[in-house]
Amino acid sequence: MTKRSIYVLQNVDFIICENPKHSLKLLNKLGIKKRLFALHDHNEEKIINQLSKKIHNSAIALISDAGSPLISDPGYKLIKYFVQHNLKITTVPGPSSIISSLQLSNLPINNFVFYGFVPKKKTQRKIFFEKIKKINLTSVFFTSAKNLIEAVSDILNYIGDEKISICKEITKLNEQVFREKASIILNLLKEKKINLKGEFTIVIDSKIKEKKGKMDPVIENELINLLKKYNLTEAVKIVHNLSGISKKDVYQLAIKLKND
Repeated sequence: MTKRSIYVLQNVDFIICENPKHSLKLLNKLGIKKRLFALHDHNEEKIINQLSKKIHNSAIALISDAGSPLISDPGYKLIKYFVQHNLKITTVPGPSSIISSLQLSNLPINNFVFYGFVPKKKTQRKIFFEKIKKINLTSVFFTSAKNLIEAVSDILNYIGDEKISICKEITKLNEQVFREKASIILNLLKEKKINLKGEFTIVIDSKIKEKKGKMDPVIENELINLLKKYNLTEAVKIVHNLSGISKKDVYQLAIKLKND
């Protein structure tokens, strides 16, 4: 916890949280006593209506059980209410498993896409992973311990045996990171060498289409436009930095495009 976070929690009038039982552990440790209101996906509008008068005349903190509010967590409708009524909002930076997992993944993160939680239904998961393959950027998403083996299997089935990073309990006491190809990770899971408890973030390598000898059409079009404004070396460098694709491959495509 940052000093700013503690200061905010000490000085607000009340706290809105996901689960008071979880939040009390933190507040008791910090010696903070505040009234708590539970906010989750199923009661958000009810809580807003219940607290509407207090909201306009109070200083309030919104906290999550883990991670950050609104990032696959409740709070969107509450913030929307504040904006619509011209009430002041600010954010107090704290740990984010998304950013931390990307930093620890040892995968290219110049550009990345965050997808939230993996869907539970099989047909939706198929669409989910096929979209990741099509977009071809380093991808990060959440999955529960219960669905982890299924998620890694889907990566193999719909994307391929790509490099992935499995991040467990990031920023917490039992933090672990596993960096291997999807097939190796799946074997480790089946052999129970990865403890299936806690929260998991998965990061997938972006270089899916590159290995098949094809360049993403979006990247190719961008390179064409850049070659009109910059010399070949500068255009190659820009595309390499943005996409994570090797300079050699970008250079070869740039030469081909110029000759065409």
